[in-house]
Amino acid sequence: MPEIKATTHLKDLWDEEKAQQLAGNQLALLRYRSNLLGADLRITNFGGGNTSSKIELPDPFTGEPVRVLAVKGSGGDIGSIKESGFALLYLDRLERLKKRYRGEKYEDEMVGYYPLSAFGENRVAASIDTPLHAFLPCSHVDHLHPDWAIALAASANGKKKLEQFNKEFDRNIVWVPWQRPGFELALLIEQAVKDNPGAEGLILGGHGLFTWGMTQRDCYLNSIHTIDEMGEFILKHQAKGPLFGGVVHASIQDRKAIATQILPALRGAVSSNRRVVAHFTDDNDALTFAGSKWAKELSALGTSCPDHFLRTRVCPWLLNWDPVHEDASVLKNRIQTDVEGYRASYKKYYEEWATKDSPKLRDSNPSVVVVPGLGLFGFGKNKKEARVTTEFFINAIHVMAGANALEDGQVSHPLPQAKTPEQSEQFTEFHNYVALPRSEAFRIEYWALEEGKLQRMPAEAEFSRKIALVIGGASGIGREVALLLGLNGAHVVVADFDVQGASKAADEVGVVSSPEFVAATAVDLSSSQSLAEAVKYAISKFGGIDIVVNTAAIYPVPGSDGEISEAQWANTFLVNVTGNYLLARQTEWVFKDQNLPVTIVLTSSANAVVPKKGSEAYDTSKTALNHLIRELAIKLGPTVRVNGIAPATVVAGSTMFPRDRVIQSLQKYNIEFMETESTEELRGKLADFYAQRTLTKRPILPQDCASAIMWLAGDQSAKTTGHIIPVDGGLSEAQLR
Repeated sequence: MPEIKATTHLKDLWDEEKAQQLAGNQLALLRYRSNLLGADLRITNFGGGNTSSKIELPDPFTGEPVRVLAVKGSGGDIGSIKESGFALLYLDRLERLKKRYRGEKYEDEMVGYYPLSAFGENRVAASIDTPLHAFLPCSHVDHLHPDWAIALAASANGKKKLEQFNKEFDRNIVWVPWQRPGFELALLIEQAVKDNPGAEGLILGGHGLFTWGMTQRDCYLNSIHTIDEMGEFILKHQAKGPLFGGVVHASIQDRKAIATQILPALRGAVSSNRRVVAHFTDDNDALTFAGSKWAKELSALGTSCPDHFLRTRVCPWLLNWDPVHEDASVLKNRIQTDVEGYRASYKKYYEEWATKDSPKLRDSNPSVVVVPGLGLFGFGKNKKEARVTTEFFINAIHVMAGANALEDGQVSHPLPQAKTPEQSEQFTEFHNYVALPRSEAFRIEYWALEEGKLQRMPAEAEFSRKIALVIGGASGIGREVALLLGLNGAHVVVADFDVQGASKAADEVGVVSSPEFVAATAVDLSSSQSLAEAVKYAISKFGGIDIVVNTAAIYPVPGSDGEISEAQWANTFLVNVTGNYLLARQTEWVFKDQNLPVTIVLTSSANAVVPKKGSEAYDTSKTALNHLIRELAIKLGPTVRVNGIAPATVVAGSTMFPRDRVIQSLQKYNIEFMETESTEELRGKLADFYAQRTLTKRPILPQDCASAIMWLAGDQSAKTTGHIIPVDGGLSEAQLR
């Protein structure tokens, strides 16, 4: 065990007072240790790694104490895991599985025994790493994927450099060649520890790090000190020269604007199988790698750690683009032409290594795209997955940088990652960085056990993978639409003239979905520039737009003489008609670049077909909007569907019915009220009055209109375009003749 000393790069987060409060509850201490380790992405990435403790618990049958393995459950994340997230298994049953084991060819069948080894009522799915923890002799074990450790693990001279590390830091970390995670690897590391008395940890070739301790605190200290020292070792080597052979393409100043400009085309290109959501990063690591001399060769090799390429695919797509001499239009065209090459290459990889028992090809599109001068684009089924995918490739960049920096001469076979000289030839190396053989990469990416995990995932919600821009989303119908979209899986940008109201509504959407799936921005329907900025904001957040909803409009309030001014008349048409036209025009380029089916839903009114005294500007503007919907449906089809709803008067929650206007209407219709009543109570009285004009005699609520919009925005209305759906409770005056 390393001597307790100050760390250089990592921070010792252990709080002894908190730990003492958990004393006597080893499962709670395991959770505490795990959360501390997961709090720093330099220690392990999201969802990566495993932690475990061997503890004594009373057997539910006999009441006698028995040894139990508590290990992170399959698919969990140590940074956020709760005590309920650990699988509990009888240690003696896991030990007896050694006699059941029929060899590496049959190791997958061992996973079926883990549920039979479950302790008591625990039904948390045990991961494939379970025996790796069970067979190590220490009470507490951490299996982590720190970039600095993987840099050693993925170096052609990794074993030699590990010996140098051990000597320099007076450590005893053991090297174990590459082996796919599972029962065979568990036996290999068990034997490695037996063969190396006093071992403090293990480097798994091409994979990661194992550390351990006899107490929770010892294990934690061993992990952070080992990683910290490996960081010191790697960074000292990196300081000697430029990364990745030096810079060829420097980052460009307007890269965020260009990234936004190309994102719809890029998202559309990689959504040929299913839609994806995007995440863009232009941090220093991304820019350094993307613009480097060795980016092409390293990208072709792909990632090494299994945890990485389960997210990033076997390799990223590096776009060939010169940011100095070529503009964004060239890059857009290259996206369309070059994506087919990536897909063909991926299909070839699949066909070369697939067997009759392999899962079907999932998706031949890349999940990571590298663009010189701009940075990295990650794609996933939602924003979180896209962000995490990007983070994983940043981890891979760190690994490549470390392995390159450790280069110290000519590489010769056999490589230390290989168990045999014959296997060594299957590994590929570039400037000391070693990638897994494609056969091994495929065995992990298309592992039957991994496929089973994917099949157990719950079905996606109706609007999952779709991105919605909701204009007028701060209140009323727009707010209800945003909430329903969020509840049904969409990524939502709430836009409104009232930016504070938009932010508040976005927070509400985040509660029913995820804060990472929603954003808010200001917008002015009367300004083409403001609409363009809102569109670009949505793209920058999520990568594109699939649904546009506008519920915003204005109702000009007459003066004391009952008339409106010329300026009010003009502004009503500017917002209620021209604003919708401008909205369609500012989003049209996005739809063309994406080349994905999208929907626009605009909000008209029953007033569009019911002439009334005193609301001429509002009513005729909505009549014009009805025809604009039909015109836009013709212009933008067949990819874009354009429809509208026509509500009867919606009073509840509407900004067009402030307290003064409600009181004015109540007085107009001789409806009794008291000044002490709340605005919503007054709105309710007016809504009840309007409801009596309809056949159903029920007030029209924002939720009613939102439900109709949801139908028009979804795939159930895929054959409907150019139509206006009444939501008026059966207002006979509005029935078309």
